[in-house]
Amino acid sequence: MTTLSVVVPVYNEAATVAKLLDRVAAAPLPVAVAGLEIVVVDDSSRDGTWAALESWQPDPRGDAVAVTVVRGRHPQNRGKGAALRSGFALASGDILLVQDADLEYDPADYPKLLDPIVSGLAEVVYGSRFLGGPHRVLFFWHYLGNTFLTLLSNMFSDLNLTDMETCYKAFTREVLSRISLRSDRFGFEPEFTAKVARLGVRIYEVPISYHGRTYAEGKKIGWKDGVAAVWSILRFNLWSRR
Repeated sequence: MTTLSVVVPVYNEAATVAKLLDRVAAAPLPVAVAGLEIVVVDDSSRDGTWAALESWQPDPRGDAVAVTVVRGRHPQNRGKGAALRSGFALASGDILLVQDADLEYDPADYPKLLDPIVSGLAEVVYGSRFLGGPHRVLFFWHYLGNTFLTLLSNMFSDLNLTDMETCYKAFTREVLSRISLRSDRFGFEPEFTAKVARLGVRIYEVPISYHGRTYAEGKKIGWKDGVAAVWSILRFNLWSRR
């Protein structure tokens, strides 16, 4: 049987993190998954997120899936990529899945993400916001920016992804063991993509739902992160290949 580690990097999400973790703990899973490990890393939040994480406990599931919780905390803010690396180091599952803490991505989509892996079709799965799943209608320029970054990444990686910048990435432990991740902020997405493309592993993409936030609702990523993503695409595809 297979175990799943859901790795959740968190920064200043006190308003949503407990609700998100409730959804992760109750998420539907393929029958091959017998254990669910929730690994939460607080990246030095300043809004009460850590107190919310310390007090949160999962409700019992109505099936045979065992749920465990692992908590980690950075003494200083280091970025999403750094929080993910800390989470990966704490995780013990056969499959790892990245989950943001802001309720934009729905754990009800886990079966879509995991089925290609547990059925032996893929080693890596991307959840695409642009393959026809339901999504909140929001920012045109964000959509255009995501499309451009995915196109640029595809040009160098020779993949045909539709959503390189998606949060939802699931992959086997064996894949993780073969790459060395270095990005501290949002460069994780293009770095991970460049490095798994070079491995030659089987990559699938599946449609997911997406419930985007406005900046007033707490969205953090901005145009500076888009510029940094361009640099990361060039860096990890052309120069820093390890």
